[in-house]
Amino acid sequence: MSRWENKYVIGLTGNIAVGKSVVRQMLQHLGAYTIDADALSHQVMMPGAPAYQPIIDTFGRFMLDGEGRINRARLGALVFAIPEALTTLEALVHPSVNQAINALISRSKQGVVVVEAIKLLESNLAGGMDAIWVVDASPETQLKRLIDKRKMSVDEARKRIMAQRPQAEKLTRANVIIMNDGNVEETWKQVQNAWGGIRLNGRPVLPKTGSLSPARAAQPPPQPAAQPPASSLPPIPRQPTTSQPPPAPVNNALIDPKTEIVVRRGMPGNAEAIAKFITQTTRSEVGRMDIMLAFGEKSYHIAYGKNEQVIGLIGWTVENLITRVDEFYLAPNIPNAEVIRELISAIEDASRELQSEVSFVVLPEGTSDETCQAFIKSGYQFLKLAEVRFPAWREAAHEMIADGSAQALMKQLRADRVMKPI
Repeated sequence: MSRWENKYVIGLTGNIAVGKSVVRQMLQHLGAYTIDADALSHQVMMPGAPAYQPIIDTFGRFMLDGEGRINRARLGALVFAIPEALTTLEALVHPSVNQAINALISRSKQGVVVVEAIKLLESNLAGGMDAIWVVDASPETQLKRLIDKRKMSVDEARKRIMAQRPQAEKLTRANVIIMNDGNVEETWKQVQNAWGGIRLNGRPVLPKTGSLSPARAAQPPPQPAAQPPASSLPPIPRQPTTSQPPPAPVNNALIDPKTEIVVRRGMPGNAEAIAKFITQTTRSEVGRMDIMLAFGEKSYHIAYGKNEQVIGLIGWTVENLITRVDEFYLAPNIPNAEVIRELISAIEDASRELQSEVSFVVLPEGTSDETCQAFIKSGYQFLKLAEVRFPAWREAAHEMIADGSAQALMKQLRADRVMKPI
């Protein structure tokens, strides 16, 4: 039974590289408030945060990088090699993380909350959950993900896998098991089916429709023919490229003065429409399966104009209480400011529901002044890393503009910091 009144709390766990975060993101699409406990562990180790000085006092200043932050790779190599060191680290970090989780759940507006934690069952959090969901994958899949996505060597990947308690122990305590061996559509079906079994105060929990305008609710597109394997498809472009030829002119206006712009949250049923729009605006081929894979990492909001035509698209995530916008596309020959204003309003509303503290937007090099000014009129300002006050915000911003080829903007979404209680 959940310890939080009027909340149905799911404890989401599974061993390393089984794809827990993909399942968490899918649950967020359906309407859950989601918490990444491992990301909170990272935040409590930031300079000035509760675990920062105790970790330095315990493990030494050689754990710091050149900017005075804890080098997590160095610390991880130590604690995964020495079990006693890992136990010591967890004792320093977990109390602050648990306090933050409690605060976030208590403040959430959503009835369903998901707490992802790799060591959920080894902690005192498990007893307060309504259900335990375990994500599973084959050892071969785990190894491949660690090598391909986290760039680990084979030996390092195997060491990380072996350092954890057997996955079988988690499976025996699961109320729900999600098999996530690489077929994203099969994973999505499992998550939807399990969501349908959730009851809050005796009533089923309905998934989000994705619509911000009930009178014009979008109908999901028909299912296309089977796609080739994801590995054979081109990667989704993260930004429109200026080197491609411009899209063909539009013959009719996409915005009717008598019809307001409608923005809806994209769902997997919209994957075909999203892929088609990105392909049209960038002249780079993007398939439905590319978008289905992207849904395991991020959310989309879609702007519709006349005759339900897509006129704008924005891709974003909220991780570690920080909103990151890394995809932005507009149809040609439309009033940019109106569409941008509506898209920004939609993602900021969604971000505040997820208790995000700040929003960062990355635009491709060569973005027009008109587009930049539309963001500025909505309260954004050009990002200056030196002026970003909080280490977690600064690290996220630095990651987004690491290659230096993009323009970045930021906006603080709330006056108080959610993490302040810890």
